[in-house]
Amino acid sequence: MNPEKKFIGIIPARYASTRFPGKPLADIRGKIMVQRVYEQASRALDVVCVATDDERIFKAVQSFGGNAVMTSASHRSGTDRCAEAVRLVERDRGERFDAVLNIQGDEPFIEPEQLELVKSCFSDERTQIATLVKLAGNETDLFDPNRPKVVMNNNSEAIYFSRSTIPFLRGKEMQSWLSSHTYYLHIGLYGFLKPVLFEITRLPQSPLEMAESLEQLRWIENGYRISVRTTTCESVGIDTPEDLKRVSGE
Repeated sequence: MNPEKKFIGIIPARYASTRFPGKPLADIRGKIMVQRVYEQASRALDVVCVATDDERIFKAVQSFGGNAVMTSASHRSGTDRCAEAVRLVERDRGERFDAVLNIQGDEPFIEPEQLELVKSCFSDERTQIATLVKLAGNETDLFDPNRPKVVMNNNSEAIYFSRSTIPFLRGKEMQSWLSSHTYYLHIGLYGFLKPVLFEITRLPQSPLEMAESLEQLRWIENGYRISVRTTTCESVGIDTPEDLKRVSGE
């Protein structure tokens, strides 16, 4: 039997955002967004930490009793920020972790079941990276380039991620694609074996990654295995002030 792995959840949180500056500190029904993400993650993980490059977010997390670390402002992705944060937390706490969950800071209603599903992938020693998908339920999502689609093999591993609708159904009208094939949308929650996380952040950007602006393609191009599980939970991401108004009932 495989020994149980020790997990840490990292929530990357930047203040700067083109569409929604200060998003982690936005109030949602009496609590700031990053606090809601933190509290939900803490229902599935013993150790959770916010990784930020902004003093305002750092102090806000401390004020509600959460763990936070200050990371470099030069990181190009949340994955890079996670890698630095893990090193800082291990140094400060004197603990060692086996696997890392990268939790989106703009998903205040993420379900603990989703985190447990990602964690479950690592009961298989072959798992290097894990993520989630859900069935595409409407044509708006299916053809939206901001909702990446995922194709998997028979071992429930990702073959490809794309902003295009994949697979292309030859000989069928696009209006019938959803009823003719099972399509999956990517849920932006990742788990990594810690050594793998450190390895992938040292890789140069890859041609497919630059073409689609999806960093997970860099990992696939370099031969890493991405285990996939399907969730039925509806996650609500907040990208704009309009999204915030909707979830706040305004």
